[in-house]
Amino acid sequence: MPKAGTVPAGRRRRRKFLKRAKGFVGGRRKLYRTARETVQRALMFATRDRRDSKAVIRKLWITRISAGAVENGLTYSRLIGGLKKAKIEVDRKILADLAHSEKKVFSELAAIAKAA
Repeated sequence: MPKAGTVPAGRRRRRKFLKRAKGFVGGRRKLYRTARETVQRALMFATRDRRDSKAVIRKLWITRISAGAVENGLTYSRLIGGLKKAKIEVDRKILADLAHSEKKVFSELAAIAKAA
């Protein structure tokens, strides 16, 4: 009696990878083995870049805060240090938003930091 293959399960498994490979060029889309390798590589990069994007966003916040601090006659580190001494707990996301859109409020915070 011939051995039964894993036809339904195997086909499902292969189809899953080929579905994810949509938009790839040439054999990377059509051939199972190359599609699987490319999809796994793409997933690896996606995981890495999700982490990296958080660092990029934090750098943007720090750049915006630094630019706002220079406008008010401070450096970034003096501004952050002054806010800590004055016991004002504002995270970098909020500070960056204030420096970007609410310049008056940010300049008041900078004055408090300068005094501390």
